[in-house]
Amino acid sequence: MLEHVFAEDELNEEQRVAALHGDGPLLVVAGAGTGKTRTLAARVAALVRRGVPAERILLLTFTRRAAREMLLRAERMAAGGGLSGRVWGGTFHAVANRLLRIHGRALGIPPSFTVLDQADAADVMDVVRQDLGLGSGRRRFPRKDTLADIHSRTVNSGSPLADVLRRDFPWCADRAEGIAAVFRAYTGRKRAEAVLDYDDLLLYWRALLDVPGVGEAVAGRFDHVLVDEYQDTNALQADVLVGMRRGCPNLTVVGDDAQSIYGFRSATVENILGFPARFPGTTVVRLERNYRSAQGILDVANAVMAAAPRGYGKSLRAARGPGRRPVLWTLVDDADQADRVCRQVLAHREEGTALREQAVLYRAAHHSDVLEVELSRRNIPFVKYGGLRFLEAAHVKDLLAVLRILENPRDGVSWFRVLQLGEGVGPATARRLLDDLRAGGADPLVALLESGPPGEGPAREGLAALAATLRDCLAPGVPVASQVERVGRFLAPAIRRVHRDPEPRLRDLEQLGRLAGGAPSRERFLTDLTLDPPVSTGDLAGPPHLDEDHLILSTIHSAKGCEWDVVHVIHAADGNIPSDMATGTEDGVEEERRLFYVALTRARQALHVYAPLRYYHRRAERSDAHSYGQLTRFVGPEVRALFDEPERLPDPSDDGVAAAALAGGGGAEAVDRYLDGLWGEPASGAGVRAGGPGRPPPG
Repeated sequence: MLEHVFAEDELNEEQRVAALHGDGPLLVVAGAGTGKTRTLAARVAALVRRGVPAERILLLTFTRRAAREMLLRAERMAAGGGLSGRVWGGTFHAVANRLLRIHGRALGIPPSFTVLDQADAADVMDVVRQDLGLGSGRRRFPRKDTLADIHSRTVNSGSPLADVLRRDFPWCADRAEGIAAVFRAYTGRKRAEAVLDYDDLLLYWRALLDVPGVGEAVAGRFDHVLVDEYQDTNALQADVLVGMRRGCPNLTVVGDDAQSIYGFRSATVENILGFPARFPGTTVVRLERNYRSAQGILDVANAVMAAAPRGYGKSLRAARGPGRRPVLWTLVDDADQADRVCRQVLAHREEGTALREQAVLYRAAHHSDVLEVELSRRNIPFVKYGGLRFLEAAHVKDLLAVLRILENPRDGVSWFRVLQLGEGVGPATARRLLDDLRAGGADPLVALLESGPPGEGPAREGLAALAATLRDCLAPGVPVASQVERVGRFLAPAIRRVHRDPEPRLRDLEQLGRLAGGAPSRERFLTDLTLDPPVSTGDLAGPPHLDEDHLILSTIHSAKGCEWDVVHVIHAADGNIPSDMATGTEDGVEEERRLFYVALTRARQALHVYAPLRYYHRRAERSDAHSYGQLTRFVGPEVRALFDEPERLPDPSDDGVAAAALAGGGGAEAVDRYLDGLWGEPASGAGVRAGGPGRPPPG
């Protein structure tokens, strides 16, 4: 009997109900830390044990690594069977890429298409913008990154451009006609060069499902579709699932409406809230037993979300006991906050919690500026998540551009980038060289290899070296790793010429070569890197082997999916959490509430929330004006009562007296503290006023 396929300690009752669900739509509302990965893996294993062929199961996740780990876990539960090689598992974009290479001709897409990453898509947008003569007049026109953001939000939300501009980019609303012209030309250019961007992959997958005969074949490939992190899907992804369900009635989605925090990527919480209405007959299973956090932490998280006007009501229960109560620190200012965070981090370290098991979380990257200075001053090592992603580094993009030319010679943006590697070649020369290679409608790769390089001087020499590299890589039977190594040798002189620090960059290319050793084809290597890129070289090389422990600093968005023994949430003041940029609408405020909830639920054993009550501004030269903040609106009286509050300071918004006390410490005592600071430590036996700073009054 299927009811007994899992050991008693593998799944709790709710997880078992979800895993053994029969046919029809299933929504698993999985609160933070409730074992959603285990549940989804168990469902895959149960389906296989029930007789569903593994190759007729589609598992959609938000990273390739998540899909791989989930399938390996399912394979163990199913007692083998090679699931990881047979189940269709991967991200929405990776699965779309795979289906389009099989069926894309029905939409006029050749199997050799290449995929633009987000930076390359913005570059193409910029070329189109310049070709149309926009942005060179007296009126401001959106730059390439803004155009790419507008385009992506419009496509993924399915909203008219005018609505997107009015809602999200009001300063661009009066340029709607020009923006639409850029987007039309951008679409035409991509089609002519056989390239797709991220959004195209989903757009064409949905279009494929509407092609008579083909749509039925695509949807009919699967008996079950399972989706992880459903709260992070956008409208276009939801439409894809509706189309897939025409041939596959069994749809399982797992997610948590309380963790929907990616509205800036066009994700919408409405997908998970409206799932039962969109898919009639849905069975809803709630996972509320939390295996991550102590109950004191969960009490705060539950209370924060209890005030949300909409959502699937759930109350997380800890499997690990009550634990210590969370701590709310009310602090004077940013400097006081940095000092307190450092003190608490070191205190937990003395108690046995390593620095790497502690994280400081914040709403925006600049919120850690003062803290970083204080950590450095105290010699506390830290690693900050964020910054330049690995594939955005110039030398890495150069190597991938050469490989894309080999895969798709029509890829104009890659040619434009590679041609500028030649000494003395700028954008104008690169464009002229590319026009020469394309003269008469020629294939530029064939023209370069058969007719020889155009141009003269160093530019011609650079093209000759490029031609030799491309010819070597096109030789029969050359492995992908050897191609990467050969391209790296071609790039080395340019890297040494252009960059001050060439050696680390050359090592990055060596890492790519090692990664390529496991790739079955150049197309697969390029696609995997583009659609699921590593964040840093460390992702390629494995976990870092640091001799010294280090504290984690991270934005809350980057911390989703992670957990630490101790979490420090800083700047819990209105204007920061919630961000003042998000308070214009109720939906914006509610997403900020969910973001705060995500921060709280990253903690396993201890949680500290810090709220500075004074912020300094330098509005004009020589000014030192400051303003008073308020504790975040998400910590109301009911929530606040769940915290311990040592050394609580008065909230300056309470009254003017409290504000004055906070500003200077109050009356004569403030003068005494100031003078004591001037005098320094008193000599032995010197007269000191009772109650001076750091000294108790005489007994």
